[in-house]
Formats: sequence, structure tokens, C-alpha cells
Amino acid sequence: MKKVNFIHLRSKLPLLLLVFVLTFSTTSYSQDEAEAASEEAPADAGGDVAAGESLFKANCAACHKMDKKAVGPALRGVADKFDRDWLYSWIRNSSALIASGDATAVRLFEENNKAVMTAFPGLSDEDIDNILAYTSQPKAAPVVAEVPAGGAASTGGGEGVSNALVLGALVLVFLLLVILLYMVSTTLKRIAEANGVVYEEREKRTPIWKAFAENQFLVLVTAIFFILFGSYFAYGYLMQVGVDQGYAPVQPIHYSHKIHAGDNQIDCNFCHSSARKSKTAGIPSLNVCMNCHKNISEVAEETATDEYSKEFYDGEIAKLYDAVGWDPEQQAYTGKTKPVKWVRIHNLPDFAYFNHSQHVTVAGVDCQKCHGEVESMEVMEQFAPLTMGWCIDCHRETNVNLESNEYYAKIHEELSKKYGVEKLTIAEMGGLECGKCHY
Repeated sequence: MKKVNFIHLRSKLPLLLLVFVLTFSTTSYSQDEAEAASEEAPADAGGDVAAGESLFKANCAACHKMDKKAVGPALRGVADKFDRDWLYSWIRNSSALIASGDATAVRLFEENNKAVMTAFPGLSDEDIDNILAYTSQPKAAPVVAEVPAGGAASTGGGEGVSNALVLGALVLVFLLLVILLYMVSTTLKRIAEANGVVYEEREKRTPIWKAFAENQFLVLVTAIFFILFGSYFAYGYLMQVGVDQGYAPVQPIHYSHKIHAGDNQIDCNFCHSSARKSKTAGIPSLNVCMNCHKNISEVAEETATDEYSKEFYDGEIAKLYDAVGWDPEQQAYTGKTKPVKWVRIHNLPDFAYFNHSQHVTVAGVDCQKCHGEVESMEVMEQFAPLTMGWCIDCHRETNVNLESNEYYAKIHEELSKKYGVEKLTIAEMGGLECGKCHY
């Protein structure tokens, strides 16, 4: 029998011990580092950290971040860099302090490209103390999970046996079973031959494919079935040519309509402004994105979803900066821009005419009518089939809004007299004529 080598658990002990020691030392080091950071944390001068956080987000967060330069410098530890009384004067009216010739104020003004800080005369000393207490909090150290006593290779059963070792043992048992079955089979054959046992060969059966081919009725029924089955799916496939409902391509920069239109309630027309006055809705310029993202270089923790993490969203904002040539550290444009090749989602054929302004501005159709609940879409997709039948059904069912519209009101009055029309729909105004959409 061929010998099968296996790794003994004893040979793994030094490696397991090394992993345990390194993991424990890393955990201990992280804990010591966190304790040291908390011991070296600057005093908050008795301010209310919770109140300071609220005041910071309401007054400072638009231009400042805690650990990264934005419009203004990072503010963590600012209470240790400047005199408290000087900070009171600077926060309440920085312009007056600069005009007075204060050396520190003038230096900060020059270092920040002569950007004028907003004055906050309404903040009391207590409010400013609370903000400074919040900015004096140490940066949170990363949390390192404690390693159980069983070591880094523990599987949770308390035995400290690695998964690789268990898998190796199972493979070994399987190989032994195969070898034993082969030996038993060989032994039985030898015993049978020694006792003169003769095996009787079974009568060969007709192959199934040959029996099927000889049955003409079965062949006919099967052929008819496959013809009907194939025709059904072929017809369905051909009818879907050009219908891209559900199409959701991957874009070069991930844009979440759920975050922008849903969570932040940004109006669709803010980005797609040409939809109100043009045939097409248009792709917004990256400068429109920078109206907000010049100051927003990262997202909040609660913005992250199960599918996408905070680091993912921050990386997509970095792609935007790279495309427009924006340096978030220097808060300036570098002039090095890159084109973003967006993938078009809604694409009507050239022979079909559609005017966004006619529907959005004149008819007052909501964006969700054609594009679905965009505010809940993490990845934008084509909601409607955009087929001719879908458009015609909408024209038949949609009533014209006659309120504050003398032109349509006059048409409705004339149609009511002529045809007895109670409600004016797009179809009754010629919305089903071929020339309306095909020109």
C-alpha cells in the first residue's frame, strides 16, 4: 500500500504560537496606543463636547473639517495653537482683527489665500468654548478585536485546530476509504474465481436513442414540441430588440441618485436644468458637481449602504477631483482635466421625436412618470420600456392640465361642443398622429 504523508499537529505548534504572539502584541500595542492618545488629549477647558459638536456642524462644517484642509484649515487641536481670548475675537469678527493689524490674524489671512472667514457675532463665550472642546477631542484610534485565548488559528470550537488541518484529515480518510473499497472488491473477485463462480453476462438492451428513433409517433410529437417551443422564444426575443428596460450600465464615476435626489432631496432640474427649456435633459457639467463637492470631499458614515462603503464613496469623489483637476489639499484647480466618458442609459431611436421641455414645462409631467422612483435608485437604470405602445397608452390616459392655461381651455371648450368631450387628453389633441413623434 502506498504510504500517505500527513502533517502532524505538533509541527504546526511553533507557527500557531508565533501567530498568537504577534496578534496579541499587535492588540496590546493598539490598546496602549489608544490609552496613550487619551492621556495626551488636550484639555477641553470644561466645555460641553456634545453641544460643541452640534454647533460645529451648524456653523463650521461648511468650510472646515476636523483632520483635513477644506476651504479653511483643519480644526482639530486649534485650542492648543492659539490664545483663547484671541480665538473669541477671531471667530466673532475675523475681518476686524485683520484690519487692526494683528500679526497672527494677518498671517492666517495670507496663508488661506486671503479668504475671508464668516463672522459669528452671535456666538457666546460658552458656545465657542463648547466648539473648542469638541475640536480638542483626540482622533479615534482604530478598534482592534481581541484574539481569543485559543490563538489566531482558532476555529471557534476552543480546540485551536486550523481549518486546513481538518480538511487534510478528511481528505486522508476519503483516500483510505477508496483504497479499502478497491481492496475489498479485488479480494471478492479472487474468492469467486477460487470457488469456480461464473458470472452470467446480461442480455444487451437496445440503446435508448435507437428505441426513440424507431418510434415515429414519439419523434413527431417531440419535433412539434420543439418547433412551438423555439418559435415562442424566438418571437419573444425578436420583440425585445431595442427595448432596454432595466438597463443599468456601470458608469466611470459612481453617482448615487438615492443619496442626491433621495437623502439630500436635490431637485432633478438642479442638475438637468436643460430639461425645462430644451429637447434633451442633458448631462450636467462636472462644474455643477463641484458647486457642492468643492467643500464635500468625503461622505458621512451613515451614508454608506450595505453594498457600498464610506471608502468607496470617498474614492468616487476623488475620481471627480481628478477629472476636473481639483487639488483638495491646496483648494485650487491644477488645470489638468480629464474627460469623463458617461454611458448613456435612455436612448431613443433617431426616427422618434421627444421634447423634454414640452413634457416637463408645458405638461408638468413629473420625472418619475418616465424614469421611475429615481430618488431610491443607487444605480440609475431605464425604468420604462420607452416603446411606441407605452407612449401611446400614456397619451390616451393622461389628461391635459387646463388650470391657468387659456390655450388648452379654449381647445377643450371647442372639442366639448363638437364631440361632447368631458376630459381633454393628449390623444384628443392629436397625440396619436404619426407626425407628432415621427417626422
